[in-house]
Amino acid sequence: GIARARDVPLPRMARVSQESVTSGVSLPRLAYHWLKLRFRRGGQSDEAQILKRLAGPTRTFVEFGFHPTEFNCIGFKDTHDGLLIDGDSRNVALGARLLPRRIRVLQRFLTVDNLDCVERAFPKLGILSVDVDGNDYWFLERLLPTQPEVICVEYNASFGQERVTVPYDPAFNRHDKHPSGWYHGASLSALCQLCGRFGYGLAAVSDAGGNAFFTKGGSLDPRASFRESRLRNTWSGKTGQQQWETIRHLPLVQV
Repeated sequence: GIARARDVPLPRMARVSQESVTSGVSLPRLAYHWLKLRFRRGGQSDEAQILKRLAGPTRTFVEFGFHPTEFNCIGFKDTHDGLLIDGDSRNVALGARLLPRRIRVLQRFLTVDNLDCVERAFPKLGILSVDVDGNDYWFLERLLPTQPEVICVEYNASFGQERVTVPYDPAFNRHDKHPSGWYHGASLSALCQLCGRFGYGLAAVSDAGGNAFFTKGGSLDPRASFRESRLRNTWSGKTGQQQWETIRHLPLVQV
C-alpha cells in the first residue's frame, strides 16, 4: 500500500563493492566498444542534446549508473572533468580503458550512506545525472544540497501521474522486487515535487520519455510534459496504464 514519506524511516546501512578497476577486458570487446564510443551521440534518446542546451558554465559532471558508450554526459567527455559511478565491474573496466583521463570511473554499489564520493567530487557541480533503477528519489534527495546547475534523473513512466516513489532499500534490485522490472525509482511528479523544494523546476523531458531535466529556471508543467516510456512500451507490448495496473499493489511512498 501507499505510505506517507514522513512515516518511512531510512535505514542506515551501507554496502560498498570492490573499488579497484579490473583490467580483464579482451581486445575484441575493447575495439567494439571503442567504435561505439566514437560514434555514439549520447543516451537512449536525446538526453545528450538536452544537456548541451541546458549546461551552465561549470565544466564538471557526476553520473551514475552508466555504460561507457551510452551515458547522458557523453557529450562532455572531452571538455569537462567527470566522475562516473557504477556497481558493474565490467562497465568500470571498460570506462577506465576507453574514456579520457579527465573522466574518473568508480565501482561502487551506492547507498544513502556512501554518497560522499559524489559530494566531494568537485567544489562546484555542473551536471548531476542519476539513473540507478531503484533508489533514485532517495539519492537525489540526499544530493540536492550540493546545488548542481543541471539535474538529469530517470523517472519511472510506469507510475504515470501518481506522485510516488519506491521505499528506500539499500540492496534494491528491481528484478528481485517484481519480475516485470517496472517497480523502481519515482514518478515524474514526485521528482518535480522534490526538486521544487530546493528551487529547481522542470526544464525538459527526453523525447522517448524516461528522463527529466531540472534547472533553477525550469518552469514546465509536469502533468503536461509527462511522456510514457517509448522504449518500455515497445519492448513490453504494454501501455503505461497496463504497467501501472501490474505493480500498483506493491509498497509505495506518496510524497
